[in-house]
Amino acid sequence: MKYRKITIAILLVLVSVLVLQWHRLSILQAKQQVHPQTPDGLQPVQLFSFDLPYEIWFAGERIPLEMFYIAENLERELIVNTYWHSSTMLLLKRAGRWLPVIEPILEEQGVPNDLKYLCMIESNLTNTRSPAGAVGFWQFMESTAKEYGLEVNTNVDERYHLEKATRAACRYFKKAYDKYGSWALVAAAYNAGTKRIDGFLSEQQASSYFDLLMAEETERYLFRMIAIKMIMNDPDKYGFYPLAEPQYQPLKWRTMLVVESIPNLAEFAWSQGVSYKLLKYFNPWLRSNQLPVSSGKSYEIKIPIAPFNLTHQEVQTILLNTNQEAVPIKPEIPVYDR
Repeated sequence: MKYRKITIAILLVLVSVLVLQWHRLSILQAKQQVHPQTPDGLQPVQLFSFDLPYEIWFAGERIPLEMFYIAENLERELIVNTYWHSSTMLLLKRAGRWLPVIEPILEEQGVPNDLKYLCMIESNLTNTRSPAGAVGFWQFMESTAKEYGLEVNTNVDERYHLEKATRAACRYFKKAYDKYGSWALVAAAYNAGTKRIDGFLSEQQASSYFDLLMAEETERYLFRMIAIKMIMNDPDKYGFYPLAEPQYQPLKWRTMLVVESIPNLAEFAWSQGVSYKLLKYFNPWLRSNQLPVSSGKSYEIKIPIAPFNLTHQEVQTILLNTNQEAVPIKPEIPVYDR
């Protein structure tokens, strides 16, 4: 009887140990399902949402985060742009090259500096063309571009001319602000058009961007701008490390005044010591292989200078003269400090 009790006690202990081990194994499996390890045993990237600040301002206007859908819309864009790593990283790198061109013009024209983020979300700071036909950093349609003083034809398209297009955008902004008295509505009008925004305001008997029901793209528009602003102002917080990821250098050039037609831009480029490709990179508004210049008209063409004027032929010549092998050289680039 005594041995029987001992045997039962031992069995109970064993059962308890087995149950405990099973419980621990279950917990471990559950954790692995939540945070699975990669085949090499490394912990994968973990994704988190971010707490919004108590107050956010855009172009001098307070964003009403007390309204639940305002906070949720902003959080959505913050998450999307934070975890869309490649796009946002490239945008931060391009900012070092192009914002030094854009920001002084905004200041010169009396437009809030925050409107630079509109350009950033419109085109990612590239001379892209949308399926609808909007072109350039500021994504002007042809009719709007001409309305605001830009030249658009077969040979010249100033929607691709960053300085001129930025000034045209400023003219649009100031005219829209005179109409609405709100930079948020100005941004919405830039996306949807003033006629559509006028219709929304009238039909819904509203006066504020934040009370309007609009198409999803337009409703997201302002919050995308604010999200990019938040990331640029505190990149470390959102997982972007500017000290480790330097920006692209601002371009350097000399300006040539052209008062006579150029029949062949490739020949012109080589006469200036640069390739046709470099000429077009610095002057994307030149849309053909020629530049007709009518009487009394003139154009300013940018001619790249060192270190941005190197052609492959020159690189090969330099290496040949120094008896060196071609090796990639990373130029010194100023880090992101905006």
